[in-house]
Amino acid sequence: MSLESRFRNLAPLLVIMAGACWGVIGVFTKQLASAGFSSMQIVFIRFAAAAVLLWLYLLFFDRDKLKIRFRDIWLFVGTGVISLVFFSTLYFMTIQLATLSAAAVLLYTAPCFVIIMSAIIFRERINSWKITALVLALTGCIFTTGTFEALIKGSGIGSVPMLGILTGIGSGFGYALYSIFGTAALKRYNTVTVTAYTFLTAALSLLPFCIGREFLDMLWGAGVIENAAGIALISTLIPYLLYTQGLKYTKPGNASVLAFSEPMVASLTGIIVFHEEITPYGAAGILLLFLSILILSTKGKKKTADI
Repeated sequence: MSLESRFRNLAPLLVIMAGACWGVIGVFTKQLASAGFSSMQIVFIRFAAAAVLLWLYLLFFDRDKLKIRFRDIWLFVGTGVISLVFFSTLYFMTIQLATLSAAAVLLYTAPCFVIIMSAIIFRERINSWKITALVLALTGCIFTTGTFEALIKGSGIGSVPMLGILTGIGSGFGYALYSIFGTAALKRYNTVTVTAYTFLTAALSLLPFCIGREFLDMLWGAGVIENAAGIALISTLIPYLLYTQGLKYTKPGNASVLAFSEPMVASLTGIIVFHEEITPYGAAGILLLFLSILILSTKGKKKTADI
């Protein structure tokens, strides 16, 4: 079996693994926020550190991967600024406003946006099993955020404040844009090239807002370097390489739902690491999310011709 065929067969697994890596980002984010960094500064640390690591590697070992056409810069402004900076800032704001699990679940309103935009832009067919997986995933979102339980009790819209819901859904829309811009970029460039320029444009767009004596002083605080390295490697560089590689062989709508492994891992991380409480409805929500991934990944393998 050729390397190309191996990647094609492993594409769903790569996306699921990427989601799992993203799921633990709250561990590093909460620590950096406790050290005094704002959401925007955390986003800058995340992508600047990842960009430096990846660019140093490519400059020394694979410079050809850095060659792009100037007229294609808009693609990386799309993946880096319009998508990553936008959704990451809103996502980290949501983490501060709500629980880690609720923030991650709200982020995964993204598949709704992806499936609709993919149908319009890429003419991606919306079939019955994809709709089933999406409905299960969205139902899981409603359960996990406490909205369903709150409606039953007549106590409002749930445990997440309205601002948190808005920033959470906004992060989902921004995340969806990565699949759209990323799919277009992968038609012209290698996975590593797309990831390198995405991180670079994201970091450069935030640089003017994050340079200052106070920011530099905070970088040398206790545990900051370790958490910066963790968010850059474990929750940024590795998962984006995995996701972008998987996206090359998976339709955007499929990939966005497969990455529902992130809210599951984030929910478990919140429970285990931060001792966040989980209700029976929350547990049911996580189970529904898992079921949606199972349906999409198994159906995706049977529809190899489609990915």
